[in-house]
Amino acid sequence: MILFFDVDGTLWDYKNYIPESTKKAIKLAQQKGHKCFINTGRARAFVYNKELLGIGFDGIVSACGCMIEYEDKVLFNKLMTRDEGIRTMEAVKKHDFKAILEGPTYLYMDKPDFAGDMFGQKVIREMGERLLGITDKWGEWEMNKLSCICDSPTRDECFEELSDIYDFMLHTDTIVEMVPKGFNKGTGIKEVCELLGCDVSETVAFGDSINDKEMLEVAGTSVVMGRAPEEVKNLGTIVTENLEDDGIWRACEKLNLF
Repeated sequence: MILFFDVDGTLWDYKNYIPESTKKAIKLAQQKGHKCFINTGRARAFVYNKELLGIGFDGIVSACGCMIEYEDKVLFNKLMTRDEGIRTMEAVKKHDFKAILEGPTYLYMDKPDFAGDMFGQKVIREMGERLLGITDKWGEWEMNKLSCICDSPTRDECFEELSDIYDFMLHTDTIVEMVPKGFNKGTGIKEVCELLGCDVSETVAFGDSINDKEMLEVAGTSVVMGRAPEEVKNLGTIVTENLEDDGIWRACEKLNLF
C-alpha cells in the first residue's frame, strides 16, 4: 500500500505540533512494507520543517501534485514557463491581487504587499533567505503555482483571463490558490502510482479539508480527520478521531496497516 498524508490539520496542527503516535504509526506502517508520502498543497520550498521531514517519509508530493519526489530524487516537476509567469503576474497586478509565487526552492513575494497580513508575516519570518522579491526577480521565477489575496472587485475578471492555464481554489472570499490546470492532490496520487507501478486501489489518503477533496476521492481508501467539516467527512471511507487524539494512529490500527 501507498499512504498519502496531508500536512496542515492532518500531520500537524496550526502550531506545528505532531503527535508522537502519528510518528510511530508511520514508522510501523513502513516496517510493514507500506510506502508513506506527504501530499500537500504547499510548494516544496515551504516543506522544510526538520521535525516533519525527520519522520522519514518515502516521498513527497508537493504543490498540489506539481512536484513528486521519491527516495530523495525528483521524479516529476511541473514548472510554469517564463511567458506563463509574466502573463500571470501582469494579470494579477492589473486586478490588484497580492501574490505569493511558490516553487521548489524559493517563494517569491513583495513584502510591502503583506504588511499587517498574518500569513504573509509568517512566510517572511519562516522562509528567510529562501524568500525572494517578485519585482526584484521579474521573469526569473521558478514557480509551480501561486496563492493570492484577491479582495478586488474585478476578481472574477482576473480568473476568466487566466482560466486557460489555472484551476482556482477559493479558500475564502479573498484567498485563492491558483494551480496549473489539471493538477491537484489526486493527480499526484495517480502519478505516484504510475511511477511506482502500483494500482490506485492500493492507496490510502489522510486529509481534513476541502483542498483534499480530489485526493480523498481518488484514493482506494480515504481517512478524514475528526475535526473536518461535514462536506469533507462525506468523502471519507472512515472518519477518525482528531489529530491530537491519535487520529492517524487509530485509523492505521482500524485499517490493519501495522
